[in-house]
Amino acid sequence: MKTLFPVAASIMASVVTSIALVAPAQAQQALPAPDAWVRQISNDVIDSVKADKAIQGGDVSKILTLVDTKVMPNVNFEVVTRSAVGPKWREASAEQRTKLQGEFKMLLVRVYAGALTQIRDQTAEITKTLPVQGGNQVVVQSEVRGKGEPIKLDYRLDKFGEAGKDGWKIIDVNVGGIWLVQSYRSQFAPVVGGAGGIDALITRLVEQNKSAAGTKS
Repeated sequence: MKTLFPVAASIMASVVTSIALVAPAQAQQALPAPDAWVRQISNDVIDSVKADKAIQGGDVSKILTLVDTKVMPNVNFEVVTRSAVGPKWREASAEQRTKLQGEFKMLLVRVYAGALTQIRDQTAEITKTLPVQGGNQVVVQSEVRGKGEPIKLDYRLDKFGEAGKDGWKIIDVNVGGIWLVQSYRSQFAPVVGGAGGIDALITRLVEQNKSAAGTKS
């Protein structure tokens, strides 16, 4: 079955690797600096993968567990999904929004999982942190370094909770000048803009997840 998302393989591999290098461990005390937060959790996940031969060997259940427990809690998935769906999100019912978030999350979990098996000697280095005007957002620029050319990554973070006290959450990632949310939004637009609308997008995501899981749609 043809995939719904025909993004260049090299770009997508970099994109999913970037988010797969992010884990929770968010301090309950003072809110950490965004660059320190990204550095700590990135290298923490890299070290976890290096220490687990089963993950390196492609153990699907362990990989999915690692991604779901250590990566996804640091992503504000409602914001990511809403931004990816675009204006049509406002027309979606509560039930449709729940289904969209669930299927989109599963799609990304499985895609990110493949990136973890590629980790060997990499480390994450922060290169610059830039504030975004007009809010609590910042962009943390980093490089994943190992053998070969480093992968340049930009993380867009935002503060959440009352007065931002709940801490940082990832709302987008940029690799090679392409933002993840913008990329998916351009792919979702023709689907939600068609006759089937939101339900058509949910159906496509379900089919994509079934394909990724190795089942027939």
